[in-house]
Amino acid sequence: MGEVFITRMAKFLPNEPVSNDEIEEVLGMVDNKPSRARTKILSNNKITSRYYAMDKSGKSTHSNAQLAATAIRGLFDDKITKDDIELLVCGTMSPDQLLPSHTAMVHGELACKPIEIASISSSCAAGFQAFKYAYMAIKSGDKKIAATCSSEKVSTWLRGEKFNQEAEKLKEIETNPIIAFEKDFMRWMLSDGAGAALLQDKPNEKGISLKVDWVEIKSYANELPTCMYSGAVKQPNGTMTGFPDFEPEEWGNQSIFSFKQDTRLLGVKIVPMGGVFMKEVVEKHNVDLDKLTWFLPHISSEYFRDKIAEEMVKTGIPVAAEKWYTNLVRVGNIGSAAPYVMLEELFNSEKLKKGDTLMLMIPESARFTYVYVHLTVV
Repeated sequence: MGEVFITRMAKFLPNEPVSNDEIEEVLGMVDNKPSRARTKILSNNKITSRYYAMDKSGKSTHSNAQLAATAIRGLFDDKITKDDIELLVCGTMSPDQLLPSHTAMVHGELACKPIEIASISSSCAAGFQAFKYAYMAIKSGDKKIAATCSSEKVSTWLRGEKFNQEAEKLKEIETNPIIAFEKDFMRWMLSDGAGAALLQDKPNEKGISLKVDWVEIKSYANELPTCMYSGAVKQPNGTMTGFPDFEPEEWGNQSIFSFKQDTRLLGVKIVPMGGVFMKEVVEKHNVDLDKLTWFLPHISSEYFRDKIAEEMVKTGIPVAAEKWYTNLVRVGNIGSAAPYVMLEELFNSEKLKKGDTLMLMIPESARFTYVYVHLTVV
């Protein structure tokens, strides 16, 4: 088995950053009324700016595939071009369509030579599930150079008018026309963007590279119910009913395609289960956390920072606060693209030196999948 290196990273954050006071100007209001939950949710997540791939009229400026392709183009120059890659793997939770696959559309946007592609459809773990596919292809010797990317275009899913039909239906049955908190919650959490990485079987001749030491992924869907979802309705017994089982008019009446989060289940399970798996991988790979240089946790909200730190102490695997590196408050929660954008920022800074070690933590609340990645600067 060979070795695998991240040799280049790039990102694309569309348009100008949007402040908290401007969100409803871009996303619009439901039933022409400000959200009652907005202030509380923003005060908890502490995000101060984010990016949307649409203008204030609600018109898209980029598709998800275009976001991804733009980030991937940032990997190339006259020494390594788009036609040098042998494999393209992308992940997302917000594809532009059900079919063709997201990566097929990205491949079309790139217009590079015919190559192997693969698409990962998941939530926050999708980006590094795609990364692992590329990592294994290079490690096995099947490929020498691959591009992997994760991107999200959720803004158009979050526009206020997408919920107006449900609000009107609630009025008809004399119910307060306020969409459920599980739906409103996500409107103030998610944003758009893309991050990409170039993986090769050898490091850069000049500058730094990141040697991929290992990638560990585990799902707890066998033990835990659905927590974050779209295109379905969660029944009282915890089972899911997908959109094909509903009449088309119900898709709008119930905002079935909106992103929804069971916040009670999230608060109880997301941190402890991540701690269980982190302890497993630390012990499996004999990671000395005292010698770790950087810890990059993908956190959807600053609300979880202290809770994660407390859980790590409780589990016996603490990481000193000064080793944590995040950019959530500045770029927003970009779902599966967030870990790429966070790592890209550190990779292209001047903070890394050869011999440094990094560990990424990526929790996914859809049905509780966790990813841990260990890298060494070479």
